[in-house]
Amino acid sequence: MTTRIKLCGLTRPEDVDAAVAAGADAVGFVFYPASPRYVSVEHAALLIRRLPPFVLSVGLFVNAAPDTIAATLARLPLNLLQFHGDESPAECERWQRPYLKAVRVVPGVDLRRMAADFATARALLLDADTKSYGGSGKTFDWSLIPADLSLPIVLSGGLTPENVGAAILQVRPLGVDVSSGIEVAKGQKDHRRMRDFVAAVKAAEQAMT
Repeated sequence: MTTRIKLCGLTRPEDVDAAVAAGADAVGFVFYPASPRYVSVEHAALLIRRLPPFVLSVGLFVNAAPDTIAATLARLPLNLLQFHGDESPAECERWQRPYLKAVRVVPGVDLRRMAADFATARALLLDADTKSYGGSGKTFDWSLIPADLSLPIVLSGGLTPENVGAAILQVRPLGVDVSSGIEVAKGQKDHRRMRDFVAAVKAAEQAMT
């Protein structure tokens, strides 16, 4: 089993280079202006140019206006879209691009229904319930995740080099997504923690073989 690794909220060229060197499968760029990790389209274009083949660029949107998304897609070669707000299935599908749908997990949330409603998503990204739409550093109760979801899972929410191994062993997700857990400040990544996070994922994979 290979657990895909997404390092999210990158804003600096040196952090993009470090993510690639660490072994990330994907890097995320936040196009949500209220986020401290927000990047403009112009800046994101410079960062994406640093990515080698086979490292995916992911664009994160939160309840963005269609014109905003259209303008972003016209400028940037994003491989995957991540919808982190209250977007409907139709709003996610209209761009005809591969996408993830983020779900904030709280007791009572019907993840089976969400998987059915967003059946065209490549995966559900499961995150903690915060007002900041991700990047809060908070985990959620992983036992709330059903074992029989019809979509793959990308696990997010408070992951760190210290806990990602236990998360993988319990949840067995398709991928993991980290932002605040590898930072020295919001939007500024700690390169050692990036390497440690990837190493912890690989160690968990070895433990499952």
